[in-house]
Amino acid sequence: MPVHQDLMSVVGKTRYPVDAFLFVQRGLDFTVRRLHGDPDPLEEFQDEDDPTPSSRHVSGQELCRGLRDFAIHEYGLLARTVLGRWKIVSCRDFGEIVFAMVEGGLMHKTEDDTIRDFLNVFDFSTAFAPGLMLSES
Repeated sequence: MPVHQDLMSVVGKTRYPVDAFLFVQRGLDFTVRRLHGDPDPLEEFQDEDDPTPSSRHVSGQELCRGLRDFAIHEYGLLARTVLGRWKIVSCRDFGEIVFAMVEGGLMHKTEDDTIRDFLNVFDFSTAFAPGLMLSES
C-alpha cells in the first residue's frame, strides 16, 4: 500500500518507523468502530475547521486500550514483540505517535487532549501477557 508523502514527513521527525504510524491509524479506526459503530455517511460535522465528528472522539485512555486489543487481534501472542520492533514499548509511545500526526495535520484532537492522557494507562508486560483475553470495554 502506498504511503502518503505527508505521513512520511511526519515519520521522519520521530524515532518510530512508518509501520508504527500505520498501526496507530488502523488501530484508531478499530477503536472508533468498536466504541461508536460504523460511521454514518450523512452525519454532519461539528464545524468546518475540524472534520472529525465530535461524537466519534476517543480519549487517549480509550485509544490505548483499543490499540492494545487491536494488537492482540492482529498479532496474538506476538503483539508485544511486534510493537517493540516498532519502538512502541509503553502507552506514551502511542501518544507520541498520535501527537506527531496531530502536529502534522494528519489527526485531530480536542482542546482537552494532551500527551498526559497516554501516560500509565497500562503496563505492557502485563497487558500483553500470554493467556489474557481481549477486553470488552
